[in-house]
Amino acid sequence: MPELQDIVAQIVEEVRAEKDHGTASDALPQLAGADLDKVGLAVVTADCEVAVAGDADEPFSLQSISKVFSLTLALEAYGEDVWKRVGREPSGDPFNSIIDLERHEGFPRNPFINAGALVVVDLLLDRAEGDEADLVRSLLVRLAGDENVRIDEEIASSDASSSYTNQALANFAKSFGNLNHSVDSVIEAYTRQCSLSLSSRDLAKAGRFLMNNGADPEAGTILADGHSARQIASLMMTCGQYDGSGEFAARVGLPAKSGIAGGILAVAPRMASIAVWSPGLDKNGNSMLGTLALAKLSQRTGWSVFG
Repeated sequence: MPELQDIVAQIVEEVRAEKDHGTASDALPQLAGADLDKVGLAVVTADCEVAVAGDADEPFSLQSISKVFSLTLALEAYGEDVWKRVGREPSGDPFNSIIDLERHEGFPRNPFINAGALVVVDLLLDRAEGDEADLVRSLLVRLAGDENVRIDEEIASSDASSSYTNQALANFAKSFGNLNHSVDSVIEAYTRQCSLSLSSRDLAKAGRFLMNNGADPEAGTILADGHSARQIASLMMTCGQYDGSGEFAARVGLPAKSGIAGGILAVAPRMASIAVWSPGLDKNGNSMLGTLALAKLSQRTGWSVFG
């Protein structure tokens, strides 16, 4: 098999040559003007080999990918009690569905839809001495080893001014007794968490503990219970790509979580942590070129969990 670096470089070259690069998210003005030709791909293997290509060192906001790391903190703090507040099933509805939350009486279907992420943030606010997003940022700095992990204040400010649906979700959860803190506190913390910014290279490093049952080769133990790491990976596989999770599983075959800024974090268990970024999205809100790059990588390395 060719060297990993050669594979990664070739994949970036191939996906950039595609005619359709998707459409930038219009959820935030800072995302709407993104350069759709940008593609960054980074792979960190279990033996610490690093392969990067394209725009792998350009930072982008994590958006929903941050939910992976807030869930990690919640599971380490509360263990199985997390699942008393949020479920582990695909929703079958849009990621910001109010109907789904009402149907289940304030109990979100999983932690990767917005309602579930808000409940996870509420749990973490019990442990946060200040800004909840600082907990997530501190974890990312520990994992990536990069103090440049930061909150994009411009995106945070813009997101806060347009979070009406999230406020509605939080109020629904609050009305059913599934939020302990004020709606404003939860929304602010969630918005700032989603505005955390880092590069594909750093995100791939940050995901290493998920390929290794909760242990990071440099940062040490992140999840003392390997079962928690496996639960996160299973949720990434079944719920991580919005309404495109089934199609993504068939095409790529790796647990992954996407964000509307165009990033995707993927994990090949015991083999590699992978991050890709390209801001053009498909109809499900997942990076179009990023998904294609991961499909090519999985095929050429044989890393699909389905063989």
